[in-house]
Amino acid sequence: MSSASLAPEPYRAVAARLPGAVCVVTVAWRGAVHATTVSSVVSVSLEPAQLLFVVHADARLADALDEVDLWTVSVLAADQAPVADWLASAGRPVVDQLLRVPHVVSPLTGAARVQGAAAWFDARTAAVHPGGDHVIVVGTVLDAREGGGAGALVHLRGGLRPLT
Repeated sequence: MSSASLAPEPYRAVAARLPGAVCVVTVAWRGAVHATTVSSVVSVSLEPAQLLFVVHADARLADALDEVDLWTVSVLAADQAPVADWLASAGRPVVDQLLRVPHVVSPLTGAARVQGAAAWFDARTAAVHPGGDHVIVVGTVLDAREGGGAGALVHLRGGLRPLT
């Protein structure tokens, strides 16, 4: 068997058929709340309760997680595509990037919980693993709450799709 991996473009085309829940991960770092949209979030374990997400290794959030171990995941509701788009956009400001996103501060993490989300998880980093050009962050869940948002937002075939 060859040790060569598949080229990025054919892999991307096939992997785009894997639906992924669209979430926002936030962390309080250096006097600001940093946020980014992710679509690779997985429940890992019930005991202990653990969750993982994947973020690009070059992302500000990855830098923040080198210094901070508390974070929050907001599972976006079906009508929150504008939030996902904004927090995925390159070049958004570091300071006050959440001004246009209704949110509350988690009392456990100091990070933001996006209002109207389908669910929230507050977590503490348990492990960080390299994963190619990304970082896999596993967290122990400190609190999990259902939100009032209806349905879910899914990333599929390069686009955001509401599920109701």
